[in-house]
Amino acid sequence: MSSASQPAAVVLLSGGIDSSTCLAVARQQHECHALTVEYGQRNAPELDAAGRVARSLGVVEHRIVELRFDWRGSTALVPDLGAPQVPRSADAVAPSAPPPDGVPVTYVPARNSIFLALGAAWAEALGTPHLFIGVNRVDYSGYPDCRPAYVEAIQAALRLGTRRGDLQIHAPLMELTKGQIVRRGTELGLDYGLTWSCYDPQDAPAGPRACGLCDSCIHRKKGFAEAGVPDPTPYAPTDRG
Repeated sequence: MSSASQPAAVVLLSGGIDSSTCLAVARQQHECHALTVEYGQRNAPELDAAGRVARSLGVVEHRIVELRFDWRGSTALVPDLGAPQVPRSADAVAPSAPPPDGVPVTYVPARNSIFLALGAAWAEALGTPHLFIGVNRVDYSGYPDCRPAYVEAIQAALRLGTRRGDLQIHAPLMELTKGQIVRRGTELGLDYGLTWSCYDPQDAPAGPRACGLCDSCIHRKKGFAEAGVPDPTPYAPTDRG
């Protein structure tokens, strides 16, 4: 249970820059319980990264929930039969062009809705209204479940569908650029060398390497460059940026 001065909070933690920074922010005022979802993602190194970040930031507990679901080739982030390939930029500087509807193939159907419902359930069981998620709308990649209107709507729905009815979804990074996020995490002592962003990890003798060419890698590089912070990411030799 949380202390009187530090109320409990559930933090959704993927192991990437945003969710790890969100955890670093949340732990300033909360005793944090980190929740990671293993849903068959291609970028499995993020699961190890989530564990490293959780230990580094001293969470009360870190739980990994296994979600066995047939995504039916609907997303590039899960290597199902018929799934699209992870887009790669030709120049390792600009993100790949979005599809006509503006939603990239790396979108996972209703992912944040599933994660927030799980987080809300755990928060209610812990007796706390506080739930944190690291979404932001400034540098987001076109995902519909990263917008302020979405967060407000699902908070309202989860309040209606829970006994407590007082859920507070905190999105402290919503208005920040990737560079501002990196600066904030650095100020809070977050070791970004523990995190993982790449959508398409490359095998190497010393362990997985980031491809350096997917949209997530490009946004990551941009964030460190804007923040003026050295990028600790181990990129594969194919990286030309």
